[in-house]
Amino acid sequence: MKKEVDQTRGGKLLGVLDGALVSPPPVWFMRQAGRYLPEYRKVRAEAGGFVELCLDPKMAAEVTLQPVRRFDLDAAIIFSDILIVPYALGVPLWFEEGEGPRLEPVHDRHSFQLLHEVLDRAVTGRVYEAIAAVRAVLPPDTTLIGFCGAPWTVATYLIAGRGTEDQAPAKDLMRSDAKLFAEIIERLADATAEHLVGQLDAGADVVQIFDTWAGSLDADSFLRWCVEPTVRIVSAVRRKKPGARVIVFPRGAGLDGIERLVAACGADAVSLDSQVDRRQSRALLGGRCALQGNLDPETLLRGGEKLDRAIDEMLRDFSGVRHIFNLGHGILKETPIAHVERMIARVRRSG
Repeated sequence: MKKEVDQTRGGKLLGVLDGALVSPPPVWFMRQAGRYLPEYRKVRAEAGGFVELCLDPKMAAEVTLQPVRRFDLDAAIIFSDILIVPYALGVPLWFEEGEGPRLEPVHDRHSFQLLHEVLDRAVTGRVYEAIAAVRAVLPPDTTLIGFCGAPWTVATYLIAGRGTEDQAPAKDLMRSDAKLFAEIIERLADATAEHLVGQLDAGADVVQIFDTWAGSLDADSFLRWCVEPTVRIVSAVRRKKPGARVIVFPRGAGLDGIERLVAACGADAVSLDSQVDRRQSRALLGGRCALQGNLDPETLLRGGEKLDRAIDEMLRDFSGVRHIFNLGHGILKETPIAHVERMIARVRRSG
């Protein structure tokens, strides 16, 4: 039975998470605050660096709001980074222009023992301050999303000290010192749950857990290092915040992995990457949770009639199930603003 959507707080997106069929579907997209927007590039230049931007509450709030102002999206996602958690655990973090994030590697017992046991609120408190500032001015029918990285994905950066193509350093440690690897994952899981609760307390309506490298693990490792830590996180969050709404994003995990994760953790929605078969996903998961996604960012980049066809096909494939229109991953920095406007307008006209 179709539920009425509560427009007083969180609007259409929360309605979908809570069981409503909404047409047209709510729209937001990952990395919606980013380098494709000139107003973002201006603030980024003023901040002097990416970490500085993430941890300046006023600037982080401003760039969070920019795409909502420009496109009238159904959700804002707080501007932050998945590596704020290890940074708040005492790991030095910096960004090298053109190269990405860098951390002091945590790859042995000595470096692990230097980690804090709890998050430094002097760091995470700046994120919560930004969330509160956004919530204070965000329209009440616009959902505010908080987020974090899943422990496996964060561990791949933490152990290597940087992003890697094959996540080999983390996999090597997993095999050579399983006890230490498990302790790293557990420390990250507990800290992540704490950070998500902090974001919900500050005013986030829903949180999303990004497991960007979930697809790089075999089935057994996916269960041990992706599913079990996510269950630990969601359970801890809901103990502190009963009824907390959670979206999971196990990128590249395939439908079998996605189903295992959703069934185990009780997510309210799952974000689907661009490779997932939509019709199979709706048949397998459409009665269990909301489906989010999964337009290919490359299709949005190219635009034109191919973009129109892809939007129409996706809307047809997800018709009749709870759906949040989004991309299969983050928006590409080269994406023309006109293509984003075209996409949103076409989705909005579909209802």
